[in-house]
Amino acid sequence: MNKTQKEPTNSVHARRAIAYVVLVILSFLCLFWFAILFVNATRSHGELTKGFTLIPSTHLPENWSGLIHGTLPVLNGLINSVVVAGSAAILCTYFSTMTAYAIHAYDFKLKKFFFTFILAIMMIPAQVTSLGFLQLIQKMKLEDNLIPLILPAIAAPVTFFYMKQYMDSTLSLSLVEAARIDGAGEFKIFNNIVLPLMKPAIAVQAIFTFVSSWNNYFIPALILHKDKMKTLPVLIAQLRSADFLKFDMGQVYMMIAFSIFPVIVVYLILSRYIVAGVALGGVKE
Repeated sequence: MNKTQKEPTNSVHARRAIAYVVLVILSFLCLFWFAILFVNATRSHGELTKGFTLIPSTHLPENWSGLIHGTLPVLNGLINSVVVAGSAAILCTYFSTMTAYAIHAYDFKLKKFFFTFILAIMMIPAQVTSLGFLQLIQKMKLEDNLIPLILPAIAAPVTFFYMKQYMDSTLSLSLVEAARIDGAGEFKIFNNIVLPLMKPAIAVQAIFTFVSSWNNYFIPALILHKDKMKTLPVLIAQLRSADFLKFDMGQVYMMIAFSIFPVIVVYLILSRYIVAGVALGGVKE
């Protein structure tokens, strides 16, 4: 092997080594804060006031017992959050994919207008429409109800845009035409052909939508007033705002750590579809 052949090989190894070093550093920075969170969940309020440490303590059962048997309905909050975030993730990804399929597969006069209009909605912050939304909820008498937290999630311009871009690169219209020639109906084509091809994109957006809905505090704090109907973010804020006689930082960390586990489970379930989609996309004829 001559010198010119060795130089590209050395360059590839150097870039790969740099990439691994950067990935290790980023992974450490991401996981370090989770480690601190779980360590703090094992410490008492008195220990937390003394300062920072990476050594776990022995107060995990005490914090858990105080959290579960406290005044806040934590398990009800978990169920409410799972219902809201799970329903929002399913409905958002399904109908956003359906909308993207309609724009992608059909030709009609106002196609470009509707595409631009949907994208323009992304520019409107949720805080701008929150007052009108709250008034509508009050007139419909849907306060202390989970429905207003689920149904608006169906209209997600960001998810639609991602699905549309992914569909442009993966879904061939000839495949749709072939299915129509074979006599398949539109809903059958969408459910049996389009959705399986979109699994990686659906998995990604389901994770993002689930996490976004799970962490949502602004709207639930406006419309949920009864403790048994509140979601975990609202209960965490309520626990943090307790007076100094009842305030326990150990329980706060315990509740935050407790609220993260469902998100981790959802990611572990859906991540295999992302990996499978990447592997499938890497196979070329």
